[in-house]
Amino acid sequence: MKRILLLEPYYGGSHRHFLEGLQQHVPAQYELLTLPARKWKMRMQLSAPWFVEQLKKLPPAERSFDAVLCSSYVDVAVLRALLVKVPGWNREARIYLYFHENQLAYPERHAADSRQFAAINFHSALAADSIAFNSAYNAQTFLDGCRKYLKSAASEVSLHGLADELHRKSRILFPGIDFPERTHRHGPAHAGSPVVVWNHRWEHDKNPDRFVQALTELERRGVDFRLIVAGESFRDVPACFARIRELFAARLLHFGYVPSYPEYLALLARGDLVVSTALHEFYGIAIIEAVRAGCRPLLPNRLSYPELFDGEFLYDEEGFVDTFAQALLNKPRLGDEEAEKLTERFGWPRLAPAYREWLFDPASSTGVSPEARIWASSAA
Repeated sequence: MKRILLLEPYYGGSHRHFLEGLQQHVPAQYELLTLPARKWKMRMQLSAPWFVEQLKKLPPAERSFDAVLCSSYVDVAVLRALLVKVPGWNREARIYLYFHENQLAYPERHAADSRQFAAINFHSALAADSIAFNSAYNAQTFLDGCRKYLKSAASEVSLHGLADELHRKSRILFPGIDFPERTHRHGPAHAGSPVVVWNHRWEHDKNPDRFVQALTELERRGVDFRLIVAGESFRDVPACFARIRELFAARLLHFGYVPSYPEYLALLARGDLVVSTALHEFYGIAIIEAVRAGCRPLLPNRLSYPELFDGEFLYDEEGFVDTFAQALLNKPRLGDEEAEKLTERFGWPRLAPAYREWLFDPASSTGVSPEARIWASSAA
């Protein structure tokens, strides 16, 4: 059985769930090295030497692996340079890089930060043997960012072909989700007005201000609704969340983070319509979880969302509030069979074979879907 080293410097949230599912559904002998999900900037800069030091603490006979799988918070170029100094290391081990996100496509940060962490992602991709992205949107924004980054270099040696090289060794692999058994979906919440769910991170890139504006307009129009506001918050919470609690107190069924995953899923099962106004989304696990629980999605027609759901669930920006109002008036909740049909392709049982192919068959070049294969073939 293959021995695979898993390196995750940001072991929390979707990164953690991804690795837990991988180990359960893709059989191999795994060694998992992690760091807690905080201080992401320091993780990107220093996790590679930290992981190498941890490897040196293993018995020499346990330091040899067939493959290494890293998230994009690992500086793979530094990792690769240091691994050759580890006694007993298998120099033939392939290094795989998985992008849950990429630093070339985040909303504008301080210019120095942007360049530094974009460079780490770029060098990591160059140093890896194979790359996977969680969506074509993620892949395309990364490669477009690489081309822009290379174009800005004042160099006598052309580097433009490097982005094409990265494209050729990339593929799209959705992160698998472990869906629970069918949730009981007929509770008190469904007896009255429809329930709107917001279950994203409480950060500015999810554009919560636009969500609050829409809710305010719906209330002005007399459209009835109740509200569940979940999701993880951090130190800098957008001020609009305090306004939600003040303006819509009588409509709130829940407000705040739900630390228990079963309780979180039960909360989603009380919803009717899950909404995103995100400015930035590389994939959309929170939306998929809500849809699986029976919530009809209402999503912007951009970012990664068109890869996940058909056009009937997408809105154009200029018509957002009208579409939102109509969805609420149309009794939006999905039936059990429709919810499962919309989400089945995102589950681990469907995706595990593509991961086995990626990790165990280096000569393979297919992705997880026809769309992914079309995207990969465009590099040829």
